Amino acid sequence: MIKVLIVDDQELICASLSIVLGGETDFEIVGTAEDGKKAIELTKALSPDVVLMDINMPLMNGVESTRQIINEFPNMKVMILTTFEELDYVKDALAAGAVGYLLKAIHPHELAAGIRSVYHGGTLITQEIAKRLIGEWVNPSNPQTEEKSIKNNFGLTEREKEILEQLSNGATNREIARKLFLTEGTVKNYISSIYSKLEVTGRHKAVFKAKEEGIINP
Repeated sequence: MIKVLIVDDQELICASLSIVLGGETDFEIVGTAEDGKKAIELTKALSPDVVLMDINMPLMNGVESTRQIINEFPNMKVMILTTFEELDYVKDALAAGAVGYLLKAIHPHELAAGIRSVYHGGTLITQEIAKRLIGEWVNPSNPQTEEKSIKNNFGLTEREKEILEQLSNGATNREIARKLFLTEGTVKNYISSIYSKLEVTGRHKAVFKAKEEGIINP
């Protein structure tokens, strides 16, 4: 049996994944965690074979949780399952020790197959993300320009800056989702990430700080 720990701050996602993956004859769902700190605690207590990890969570995000888990358990298999597809997140997660990076839109059968693959020593990322990583490797950006961009933009991705622009125009989550062809849940995740990076607690403060720092046009 492959023992799986599911980590996601959305209770519905944890419950759904538990049902779907629990239906596989060779899987055992040993537990669920709602944040990165809890994931570390349960990894120590339950010794799962695979940790299925979200990225954007309270208390501790999935990348830092992955880093700490791998530091303590170097052979642990951590797979990222998230709505974020920006390369910054992918590279951070892989650098932290994750052996898989998949999007939540994946078909349950493909997810199960992916878990089996990493359990047996494989590494798994989506074909689209792999193409983008290769494209960046073939045509790398100027390191100094990239460093300056990260410094000035608080590590915000292009998609997050795009959503900030929409927030500055007074758009609702639903309107942003329709305009950018995203789900409302994905938009909420992006906004939570924006708040965390800018160290603010609301959209008005986020927009004000983004304009003040020159991230978006005043």
